[in-house]
Amino acid sequence: MKTPHAASLGWRKLRSCRAFTILEVGLAAAIMAMGISTSITVMQRGFVMLDSARNLTTAGQILVSQMEQLRMNDWTAITGYATGEETPLDIDRVFVDSASVGSRFSLTRNVTAISADMRQITYTIRWRTYDGRNLSRSMMTYYAHYGIHDYFYNQT
Repeated sequence: MKTPHAASLGWRKLRSCRAFTILEVGLAAAIMAMGISTSITVMQRGFVMLDSARNLTTAGQILVSQMEQLRMNDWTAITGYATGEETPLDIDRVFVDSASVGSRFSLTRNVTAISADMRQITYTIRWRTYDGRNLSRSMMTYYAHYGIHDYFYNQT
């Protein structure tokens, strides 16, 4: 038979084995805080990458839209463009009405006279990213007297 004193010692031993010390709790809290802060940083980077991908896609679509509009012009309209300087252009309302585009994007056109019958036309689009960086993309083509071409022959 056990004495009352021995029974109370066993209970204390059992009770102390089941509890966490303050050191263990503090260590677990520190590890959990590091995990949460790391995941927040990863999520922020993910949002930046998502914004960059969305903006690059939108910029490409705007540039292709401008090239298709250019393709429909005739030589008289092309020769009417100012040469040697960047001309600000309005972006098509289809893009501007989108909340992600709004007024963040700006579009310019630069025309260079290659010869009397050929112009080099460059469209440049600029925007500000989610994290404040300024980015731009350009698309260039040659427009000859008889339309857009991706090549031209040397004249000697």
